Amino acid sequence: MTLPTRSYAAFLFDMDGTILTSIASAERTWTKWAIAHGLDAATFVPTIHGVQSVETVRRLNLPGVDPVAEAAAITAAEMVDVDDIDPIAGAAAFLASLPPERWTIVTSAPRALAEVRLRAAGLPIPATMIAADDIPNGKPAPDCFLVAAERLGVAAGDCLVFEDAAAGIAAGEAAGADVLVITATHRPGHGVRGLHPHVPNYLGISTTLGSDGTLTLVTTA
Repeated sequence: MTLPTRSYAAFLFDMDGTILTSIASAERTWTKWAIAHGLDAATFVPTIHGVQSVETVRRLNLPGVDPVAEAAAITAAEMVDVDDIDPIAGAAAFLASLPPERWTIVTSAPRALAEVRLRAAGLPIPATMIAADDIPNGKPAPDCFLVAAERLGVAAGDCLVFEDAAAGIAAGEAAGADVLVITATHRPGHGVRGLHPHVPNYLGISTTLGSDGTLTLVTTA
């Protein structure tokens, strides 16, 4: 476990793979879609994480396929498959410990899907949440984190981004924020830790609140 040592004005959390795990749900839906479109699901499905569904479909450049319509259909299927969505260990208590004006969620999922998954995991939905619907340019573009910081009234460079996927890490970097990588859902060879601090989950960490309202991560006994 490694933690950043500076204090931050706010924390910005990715959702899938960072505060909750919906990997099984998402991969079931995308596997069915891939097979229906003649794709090698084993090769394709690992590429879906961390980016907007419409961008995942668009980059395939499949003839006769409307990325917007396909993404909408995929989202609808994902919204009814929530049985095994769970919070990352310690996430609920960690989020509950934070001042509400000092954190938000920044997700590549459409808002409706994000809300369904957060409820399924028993996690709060912040009023300032940024979802795919809010940002024309998804991760790895920095827009989502820049807008999230603006909504919280802080500079992105004074934020700590919690992420698990390469696209989100790149977005956080491009926004000028620091990044903490959550590795709970990483498989062998995931390869996105890089030079960033990383922790497996939220067990054993907490925050201290400075007199100026800033947050500092600390380990707990």
